[in-house]
Amino acid sequence: MPASGRHYDRRMAPQKSDQPPNPAAAPQVSVWVRPPRERKRGNAPSGLSRQRIVRAAIALLDAEGEQRFSMRRLAAELGVTPMSVYWYVDNKGELLELALDEALGEMRIPPLAEDGDWREHLRVMCEEYRAFYRRHLWATRVAGEVLPLGPNALFFTTSAVAAAERTGLPREQYAGALGLLFQFVYGFATSEGQMLIRVRESGLAEEEYHAAVVGLAAEIDHQHIDNADKVMPPQVGETQATKRDRSFAEGLDLALDGIEARIRRASTQG
Repeated sequence: MPASGRHYDRRMAPQKSDQPPNPAAAPQVSVWVRPPRERKRGNAPSGLSRQRIVRAAIALLDAEGEQRFSMRRLAAELGVTPMSVYWYVDNKGELLELALDEALGEMRIPPLAEDGDWREHLRVMCEEYRAFYRRHLWATRVAGEVLPLGPNALFFTTSAVAAAERTGLPREQYAGALGLLFQFVYGFATSEGQMLIRVRESGLAEEEYHAAVVGLAAEIDHQHIDNADKVMPPQVGETQATKRDRSFAEGLDLALDGIEARIRRASTQG
């Protein structure tokens, strides 16, 4: 269920052929579905493992962002040569895909009990999903470019589908209901993350950055500020972070309310 910007393209479907399939010639759409990787000649670099490389990549991405990330920079951080890293991963894209799924595993998604409430379960999933993106600001762009086929992504999807099955909605409506929730989270997290990146690059604290932006906007058109306050009236003592939390919670409630309304409508029509 984690977001992916890729869509099914009929041209990617296997074509009938009299020739036997050649796994090496298959399109490399994901590290998770490619043919088994051939062993490279020689011995593995001492002290390295794919797990260590992936975790170091996550730490570097968190600290410096994806635009500054490179295999050479990662190798320097690990104290090895770039070729040592390539012994375990083929390219940067593959490493980013591995890093994304590894980071997704940080989410604390409790098992759905037999008598568990679907709404509360999906709320927790959405909150964890947003928190994941807030910890890893680089992840929204990567998630939009890869297929969510890693083990942690598939666990997330399985948990979401289990909750959808508790709703009583027809099976053909699961995708719409879950898409409503998780695409809301993805969109919110993408906007939030881009703003936090701009704050970080400015060198200012978030409240200072916001005050500077509001001041510039007021010089152009004060009505813009008034309209923003109408949409999200400020509260005493509220920070920008708590304001975003409130906005997220209200939006999530509206989405969940919409699913409940559809369930009630389906039950009366059933």
